[in-house]
Amino acid sequence: MKREKGELPEPLDAEVRRKVAPVICYPTDSLAPPDLAAYRAAREGWRKVDEVVVPPRDARCFEVPAGCFFRIVSIEGPQVGDLNLWAANDLDERFFSGKTRALQGTHLSTGDRLWSSLPYLRPMATITQDTLDWYGFDEWGGSVHDVIGTRCDPYTHRLLSGHDYHYCCHSNLTRALARHLSRPREEAEPAVHDVLNVFMCTGFTRDTGQYFMKASPVRPGDFLEFFAEIDLLGSLSACPGGDCSTEHSSDAASCHPLLVEVYRPKAPPEGWTSPARNGYSRDHGD
Repeated sequence: MKREKGELPEPLDAEVRRKVAPVICYPTDSLAPPDLAAYRAAREGWRKVDEVVVPPRDARCFEVPAGCFFRIVSIEGPQVGDLNLWAANDLDERFFSGKTRALQGTHLSTGDRLWSSLPYLRPMATITQDTLDWYGFDEWGGSVHDVIGTRCDPYTHRLLSGHDYHYCCHSNLTRALARHLSRPREEAEPAVHDVLNVFMCTGFTRDTGQYFMKASPVRPGDFLEFFAEIDLLGSLSACPGGDCSTEHSSDAASCHPLLVEVYRPKAPPEGWTSPARNGYSRDHGD
């Protein structure tokens, strides 16, 4: 829906106000950047210790110890994945897509970190390699691996279509977590949270500011690689939209499996220590 202008006339200085330079809300200059050279050196001689195949329109959980790497790999055809992360020993600490977006930007790539929820707020994982970093931003403002969209869910599907669909990413992640924890689905569901949309190509329309998706550029063999900064429990859904070129939450889209690989290095990256939880006192003032 196109945004309508108000009935009141523009102020005389409207153009001057539009040209005010932006200010970065959360400058990160005070944060030490990840030592990507050390991370890459640690890959020398690593060994694969686990792999999990995520079936189309379904999700699977996996665990990654702190100091290890994991990859999400396209293995058959273009496929988008929705990623949830938790601290392995405390599901209250989970991936915080909103703060990650504020600190790192709308789309993530090599060198960006995935941050955890309040009150913990620490790096959970660092992206150490992205075979799609060549894509950048296209002429529509689209890019890959976004933290702006939520996972597709059956509640929004019901709201917009009037029908129930059980294989949205939210439901997939709920089932996978419930299986992993051996808990009822209604107990596991509140831990499911907004995702990193792996391989998904998205942006905002220029005229109405609406969230859009387009065909993912991912090819078989492409991967997104992470270093686990803390002990992680992950869950990945192979989205029912396939490459999200037309729609999601659909049985009509062509969907493919995804592969999660976990690698253990011979030794942690030089100089690396697992980050502590955020040091704020939690006093919150008077």
